Amino acid sequence: MNTAYHTARVGLFFLLGIALIWVTYETLGNRSSLKKSGYTLVAGFDNLKELKAGDDIRMAGVRIGVVESTRLGNRRAEAVLRIERKFTIASDAEATIASAGLLGTNYISIDLGSPDAAPLQPGAEISTRVSADLNAIMTQLGELGGKLEGALGSIGEMFQGDEKQPGLFQRLDKLLADNSTKIDGVMTNLQEITDKISQGDGTLGKLVNDPKLHDELLATVTEIKSAATDARTFVSNAQELVDHVKTGQGTLGALIYDEKAGADLKATTANLRSVSDKLAKGEGTLGKLINDDTLYTSARSTLQKADRALDGMSDSGPITAVGVVANALF
Repeated sequence: MNTAYHTARVGLFFLLGIALIWVTYETLGNRSSLKKSGYTLVAGFDNLKELKAGDDIRMAGVRIGVVESTRLGNRRAEAVLRIERKFTIASDAEATIASAGLLGTNYISIDLGSPDAAPLQPGAEISTRVSADLNAIMTQLGELGGKLEGALGSIGEMFQGDEKQPGLFQRLDKLLADNSTKIDGVMTNLQEITDKISQGDGTLGKLVNDPKLHDELLATVTEIKSAATDARTFVSNAQELVDHVKTGQGTLGALIYDEKAGADLKATTANLRSVSDKLAKGEGTLGKLINDDTLYTSARSTLQKADRALDGMSDSGPITAVGVVANALF
């Protein structure tokens, strides 16, 4: 019984060994055939990030080749890419080092590029793009955690304080203890104020509790709004009037902006000044009438004669009166 059991186990291990040998052969066979039939491209990076020979090359998630070898170039690291013949790489495509999962192996990822771009020739260099380094990210996260821990510790010390200097809580407690009497007084005053307002005492209390005062306040606000509307209308009308004047419309606009009207006004002013100058000098009939005393004396003498003649008319008949007036005047 035991012999048959051991025999079965040996046979099972033998079959598993043959399967492993076949898988290894197929894998090596595919890699060797790819190495013979594919073409190479060169990709340069600042850091290969643990990339090694035999890692996959993928385009849009599809495996199109393997990394043939890695080497150091002119101040950079280079990866020699073996691409299968049936795949072409656009000249503007970019290669980057990606990771298969958080703890997976790295591989070369190549984007599709432009459809109109010419394909890269064997032995050409493909453009590369720097990708995020997981190790650098983890290092930065560790540094950030350390800084955060230090900041939290500083905040904790600020609130809790130490033996030399009290913290924020201790200061607040001391402040409240030292000013408890003042705080009680302030709270009492606030309570009294709120009670008065609730009872309708004072201006604020009446405003809160008296509906009539509230309505009057609303009416006043309405009147203020109406006055503001009227003011805006007045300003608008004034602006319209100014616009009309600026465009030369109306008498005032023509007077200000019409050159002919301005010239006529200047001429009229000059004529009035000339007439006033002549009157002042006694020129002309009106000027003599204003400035000549002889004419005034003659007119006064004539009026006196007419007065005496009218006095004499009371004692004479009509014909005699006419003769008396004529004799008195002439």
